[in-house]
Amino acid sequence: MKEFVFAQSWYYFLLMAFVCYFVGCFNFAVIIAKTKHKDVHKIGSGNPGTMNMSREFGLKVGLVNFLLDACKGGVPALVSFFLFRNYVFAGTQVVVSDFTRYFCGVFVIIGHIWPVTMRFRGGKGIASSLGLFWFSLSCENAWNILIVFALLLFVVVGYIALTEWGSMGSLLGVTGFSVWQGLIFYFRYDGCGMLSSGWTIALFALLLALNALTWFAHRKNLVRLFSGEEHRTSVKKLSKGKRGTQNM
Repeated sequence: MKEFVFAQSWYYFLLMAFVCYFVGCFNFAVIIAKTKHKDVHKIGSGNPGTMNMSREFGLKVGLVNFLLDACKGGVPALVSFFLFRNYVFAGTQVVVSDFTRYFCGVFVIIGHIWPVTMRFRGGKGIASSLGLFWFSLSCENAWNILIVFALLLFVVVGYIALTEWGSMGSLLGVTGFSVWQGLIFYFRYDGCGMLSSGWTIALFALLLALNALTWFAHRKNLVRLFSGEEHRTSVKKLSKGKRGTQNM
């Protein structure tokens, strides 16, 4: 492993933050809706996200939108993994790519939720966050490509199908993957005595930040949920091309 001296190469992080923020600003829901001569902000819930697209244009369009947003969150992380996987932060055993994957992800999510290109009226970051974990966890083990996808399909979608609480199912999915990745980091760096390293602490802070961003973006949904006013999301109706009721 080569050593990465942050004091000498800090500008890489500034560049990553800048590029990833503007990648996040690129909203596929807006583009897809325009191809159908619609303004996504003026249909359904007005949210440029997967669930609103599924409700207004059908489950197939919603799935395409989800996969594109997932790649938006995951590809920058994957690129940073291959760029920095052979480096550790100077004086530590903390792998640089462990940090950059989620550093990139956080700025993509910020760009998705508050895009300067849409007057800061973006989506809620769920699909991009789930895509970030899908790609990042797959860096740990190639089999995770299938495992994480199966969990996305059966756990997150299954929960929404059973409870019809779309926002909560999505949020629990992001939190669950955060815990999974956090445990991997915990055991990895506990084994080499690096848990107290500032870079390891920063890793956990990034995972917390991802959760904070998505939960904050859903704050209105949560208020309605706890007050008993939140509408239900029917996966069955969406699969039949009928209108659902909850946004993502």
